[in-house]
Amino acid sequence: MFENLTARLQDIFKRLRGKGKLSEKDIEEALREIRQALLEADAHYKVVKELLNNVKIKALQEEVLRSVTPSEQILRILYYELLNILGGGKSDINLGDRKPGLVFLVGLQGSGKTTTAAKLAYKLLQEQRRVLLVGADTFRPAAGKQLQILGEKVKVPVYIDGKTPEEIIDGAIKVALEKLSDVLIVDTTGRLHIDDEMMEELNRLNEKYKPSEILLVVDGMTGQDAVNIAERFNEKLPLTGVILTKLDGDARGGAALSIKAVTGKPIKFIGVGEKIEDLEYFYPDRLASRILGMGDLASLVEKIERNIELEKMAKLEEKIKKSKFDLEDFYLQLKELKKIGTFEQILDMLPYIPKNKINIELSEREIKKFIAIIESMTPDERRNPSIINSSRKQRIAKGSGTTVQDVNRLLKQYFQTLDLIKQINKGKKSIFPFLR
Repeated sequence: MFENLTARLQDIFKRLRGKGKLSEKDIEEALREIRQALLEADAHYKVVKELLNNVKIKALQEEVLRSVTPSEQILRILYYELLNILGGGKSDINLGDRKPGLVFLVGLQGSGKTTTAAKLAYKLLQEQRRVLLVGADTFRPAAGKQLQILGEKVKVPVYIDGKTPEEIIDGAIKVALEKLSDVLIVDTTGRLHIDDEMMEELNRLNEKYKPSEILLVVDGMTGQDAVNIAERFNEKLPLTGVILTKLDGDARGGAALSIKAVTGKPIKFIGVGEKIEDLEYFYPDRLASRILGMGDLASLVEKIERNIELEKMAKLEEKIKKSKFDLEDFYLQLKELKKIGTFEQILDMLPYIPKNKINIELSEREIKKFIAIIESMTPDERRNPSIINSSRKQRIAKGSGTTVQDVNRLLKQYFQTLDLIKQINKGKKSIFPFLR
């Protein structure tokens, strides 16, 4: 997410730090480069103009120019201005007092609306909500079937019985009341483009059912088009928020920077991957930190706590403290790492890592290779890696579909990790602070 933009901004601030004291000319030149970087990220030009005007006014104040660290002061100003246009704080989903609460998902075909309905159902299920998915998209023939398949995957019931959206939603409300479901997520009709027929239907449904939330699902990869689509939907419907999908792909990030400023409606969720759990609440402060290369440790810790089996990790920490860390433990560490997300997603949350200079694809491939190599070892080899000689390496490589060089790389990585553990044990520090 935002790799190119983050790399550009980090480079700009690195050069500013190298200058020490800054002149007005230095600041104006840096702001021109930031403007170019934001526009290339597909941010709305009016949003960029307002953002940088505010930054310029504050950056040229005497206390900033005379500061010991003017570049850090400007970074701080830019962070708070980004936070302002992104919407300040997290916006929770609002179901009101109505039972069941109705959440309408609206949007164009291809935005990921149906998949997002299932992801949102899964997320609310984790929050102890009783969810019913409703397939009210009668325009696309496969929409109901797709929702049923996704519903089975997330273990959430799906209602699609009826010929019209009204028949389907009426039936779903009746079932929800019988089964005490407290929230209905309605996948509404979609089109390839905005047309009067779709908007008339959505307005008719809104008038009849008065949903608690009308969330627009837009594809983050479409950049400026996503902002235009959000603006047009917002003109026709009383939207309550936006879900931005596909921010894990080649999205340049401009939509996330612009939607709130252009529509006045908050981004409530972002899609950050293809897995069913890859829908996150949108935290403007965390995104602003990521954009500026300051990382997002809060989200990383949440991912760790949600995906890693903490009991296993606590046992592993005890073994580490006793310096009994073997290849079986290294294997566990690699498997748990994969649960958190891709290597790229993890790097994205770490502060001040030059992601554009790291071969992420190689790192992902290496982890998969290492897991395959350890799986090809005997229990004795895992527990006592020092017995792995040349002939054993050849057998392991053949069994795992890798090379002897790959096996050597794994062993080198393991012994480096072992040395690091010994150093940490000397300092008496916890390996996994999130266990505390």
